[in-house]
Amino acid sequence: MIDADKLAERFAKSSYEIASVQRLVIQPKSVLRDFKTVAYGFLFTVRGEANMHVNGTAYDLQPGTVLHAAPGMMMNSRVIGESELEYYRVFYRWDESGGKSDAEACNVHFMLEPGVNPRLLELLIMLQQNAQAQGGIGKLRLKELFLSIMYQVLVSCKHRERGSSPSQRVIDEAVAYIHGHYMNPLTLDELAELHAMSPKRFSYFFHKYTGLRPIDYVIHYRMERASELLKAGDYPISDIAVSVGYANPFYFSRVFKKKFGMSPTAYKDMATKQAASD
Repeated sequence: MIDADKLAERFAKSSYEIASVQRLVIQPKSVLRDFKTVAYGFLFTVRGEANMHVNGTAYDLQPGTVLHAAPGMMMNSRVIGESELEYYRVFYRWDESGGKSDAEACNVHFMLEPGVNPRLLELLIMLQQNAQAQGGIGKLRLKELFLSIMYQVLVSCKHRERGSSPSQRVIDEAVAYIHGHYMNPLTLDELAELHAMSPKRFSYFFHKYTGLRPIDYVIHYRMERASELLKAGDYPISDIAVSVGYANPFYFSRVFKKKFGMSPTAYKDMATKQAASD
């Protein structure tokens, strides 16, 4: 069984490039015999089913499965059922200037089962659309999309290993992310995507473990940080607003008053008087 964390570390640290991205649709009952692979690649099944053998090992392809193979492997496949088989094929190649350890470590075939994920399909479509991008910026975008895909796949695999429900640790990771990025314009969709869940599912489990919905928690944390800044020094309200994620100081003041029952200015005056009397 492939270790998701080790695979993630390899693709995060190593040097490689995406060689090609293809979307293929294979007709029902099609058979492909004795095909030898010529590159490293992932096969992302999005529709239909097939039986595939890689060097004699059988794999059942269905939506939500990801197959990896390396160069020089013998493959046979047969589409089963009455539906077409639709999949994305992503070929990549290692930069061997620093040695062959990465290529050798990935010279294996294996299957990942992240499950069906609508966001993953969106990313695969964008990956194909950007496959012919030229120049440094284009190649960077291509790799960014590929890494986003691998992140979605591997995080989903980790969640499935832990069970059908996210563990407390997953939500703790989400809370830690909010603590480190509360000054950014966070959204529910972004937070859910980072943890490979739908917004509805992420919101449900976040509330289950913390007692607050994700965005309510973001607001709560921002207001706590703002109150600390108001107590700590003579900073302009507009600067404090920006530092906790609000470009509009009037909106910030309204949210702050809802939380503490007074405006930031009144809170600041109260804190100053309390500090002087101590």
